[in-house]
Amino acid sequence: MLRAIKSQVASEDGNVSIFACFLVLTFVMLGGYAVDVSGMATESVRLQMAVDSAAHAALVKREVSTVPEAKARALDLVEMNLPASYYGNVVHDSEIVFGVWNPNTRTFSADASSGSAVRVTARRTTENDNAMRTYMWQVIGVNSMNLVAQSTYTTYDPSCFREGFVSDDVVDIQSNNAFSNGFCIHSNNYVSLNSNNYFEPGTVVSMPDLGTIDLPNSGFESNLGLSEALRQGTYNLRILKRISDIIDTIDDSDSLYRPAYLTSGVTRTVTDSRIDETDLVEGTLHYWNCSGGSGGTLNQAATPIKNVVIVANCEVKFGANTELQNVLFLNTSTSDTSFTAPSGLQVGKDDGCADGGGAQLVTLGGMNFASNLAMYGGQLLAVGDVSFAAQANGIEGAAIVSGSQISGTSNMDMAFCGTGMDGNLTAKYFRMVE
Repeated sequence: MLRAIKSQVASEDGNVSIFACFLVLTFVMLGGYAVDVSGMATESVRLQMAVDSAAHAALVKREVSTVPEAKARALDLVEMNLPASYYGNVVHDSEIVFGVWNPNTRTFSADASSGSAVRVTARRTTENDNAMRTYMWQVIGVNSMNLVAQSTYTTYDPSCFREGFVSDDVVDIQSNNAFSNGFCIHSNNYVSLNSNNYFEPGTVVSMPDLGTIDLPNSGFESNLGLSEALRQGTYNLRILKRISDIIDTIDDSDSLYRPAYLTSGVTRTVTDSRIDETDLVEGTLHYWNCSGGSGGTLNQAATPIKNVVIVANCEVKFGANTELQNVLFLNTSTSDTSFTAPSGLQVGKDDGCADGGGAQLVTLGGMNFASNLAMYGGQLLAVGDVSFAAQANGIEGAAIVSGSQISGTSNMDMAFCGTGMDGNLTAKYFRMVE
């Protein structure tokens, strides 16, 4: 018996079976590790995508709504992507925080009154009672894993919309024009240029496909600085989609678009086909009902027209050398010539790029101006074409946005003021910063 026991102990039979058991267990553990790690990676991506979309939705909604409404929009989107019935409450109201993003220090500061940035945090954690459940790791006592995702979005104003020419169709510029550092020319179709234009370093000329630029023979040689200014890109012209809303809400004291100089709280109606600054009361909103005749004419009798908002419903012709200061002029006319001027129209005050004094012409139609259009903190917004003849001057702040074409002829001087454009009507753009 003793010899039999010693023989069994010394025998190596069955070692492979024992090794196989350990090998199978090792593979099971590795497989379990792979399953749970893969699941964690998948759920992390799902959580990040949900929080990214929620942050973006909150900031977009905040532009035109209250904080509670913006938070509600974000939470609705989270529920759509990660239903609470399965994932638990991934994002709580308190974890949608509005504030300010500092691009220099790359830091976020909470400010409940701000609509310029938002940070949203999503959690699948034990404390939140919705941690991600494991499968194979449960054999070693790991029943769940915590996942946290965060997303910060901020608003910004593309410099092309602040000062420049932006068109959804062609931007057509002729010859002998000068564009200074910072000025932007953008087309969502293509840019067409003649000869002898000058683009100072820092100027931007952009379009979706640089190969579509329209130039004469030796166009790069005859347009100094053009090749260095070229950029590729596309813009969604969001502000043009707001024109109807701007017109419809301008009489609301809480309107986002109501300028500060509109102080009287009074609304006046004007019916004459010809008016001047004596028919307009400073600080007052005027509805100009001029559609009954052949259009309306706005002349400047003696002093600049200033500190008024006008909503017209017809083709409006400015008298020669009319000057607009702190004027928001809205037009519901869809005519290609809803705003015209013979010569010398000045949009904005010539004040050396100081704050205030600018003016905006906004129309559901188009604009056509003769020579010597001058813009000083001026903005033109048109669903249709915007065209202007020779010797336009935008040396102290010019912004033109067209849903169709922009056409300019010769001998223009356009620069980047950098200040004095505070009256611009804008629709914010959004980007993720962390």
